[in-house]
Amino acid sequence: MSGADMLGYAAGAVTAFTFIPQVIKTWREKSARDISLTMFLIAFINEVMWLVYGFMIDNLVIILTNVVMLLMSGIMIAFKLKYGKK
Repeated sequence: MSGADMLGYAAGAVTAFTFIPQVIKTWREKSARDISLTMFLIAFINEVMWLVYGFMIDNLVIILTNVVMLLMSGIMIAFKLKYGKK
């Protein structure tokens, strides 16, 4: 594995987990009142586009990163719909 590959995987891991603190906080507090649904909808659409692109160019770093980001965005959208009115 080249240095560029290692950097790509490391950067992808950091990017993929950027939403985890928000997911955990929202889950623990059972409140998403101050969360922007629009932001997470845009992020979700963005991750779908990046995922398709990753498959088109057969880039595992892009694919893995955006699978995790898509999952995190989807969880936050679900939390917003479930806990947003509290």
